[in-house]
Amino acid sequence: MTAHDTPLSADMTITAQALTEFCDDYLSASAFKDYAPNGLQVDGGRPIRRIVTGVTACEALIDAAIAEDADAIMVHHGYFWKGEPMTITGMKGQRIRKLMQHGISLIGYHLPLDAHPKIGNNAKLAEMLGLTITEALYPHESHPVGNIATCPPQSAESLTQTITQALGRIPLHISGHYQYLADEAADADTAVPKLLKRIGICTGGAQDMIEQAAAMGCDAYISGEISERTTHSARELGIDYFACGHHATERAGIQALGDIVAQQFGLSVRFIDIDNPA
Repeated sequence: MTAHDTPLSADMTITAQALTEFCDDYLSASAFKDYAPNGLQVDGGRPIRRIVTGVTACEALIDAAIAEDADAIMVHHGYFWKGEPMTITGMKGQRIRKLMQHGISLIGYHLPLDAHPKIGNNAKLAEMLGLTITEALYPHESHPVGNIATCPPQSAESLTQTITQALGRIPLHISGHYQYLADEAADADTAVPKLLKRIGICTGGAQDMIEQAAAMGCDAYISGEISERTTHSARELGIDYFACGHHATERAGIQALGDIVAQQFGLSVRFIDIDNPA
């Protein structure tokens, strides 16, 4: 578990409703059809002075927030996902019970935090990797989540090194195809590695968007997770794939949102990273 602080001297407070209204507006949350409710998910019932941010509202993050005497937790992965049981029992019940017992509000933003052009997960990942976002992965959507970025031509090995340095973990790289020398008699040993310069990006569990990235002429696609089928897709579509970790690719957005909130309202915000290799 690691932490990143945005400490401020002012002892300010804000209501959970006012904080949510600001974040809703900043992220244009109402514009998205999402898989879970965005905004205030659990109202702790007390003014917010100290906030803990994290990727997922797991029990370990809640325990850390309790130890920090936090009044609110802000996350990318909250609760009440479509398709999950509606009852507040079992693991979810235990998590929510701890929040309520300690008066901690839970605020979550999913797709709005992926898509934001400045502090979104995709925008921050591109920034970390030295990529320049040029267009949307789905150009006809009103609020697209994925992006296409460009970079100076580089090998897959070079991009792997950049990702490793930026995220602190080695991505799983699936090679697409290689461009061979024009000479039909050239041996495979003289193959020239394809240079990557047009990169599709969508963090988290967006591995199946690889087909759209290929259709948009990308040389490579970066996401978080990988499924068994993704390997075959990459090879058959001729596009390199980099699986960088769901958690690892989605740390930056919530940190950036926390920084915005701290600056706007003079609150104490601490990012706590609950390690997750997936």
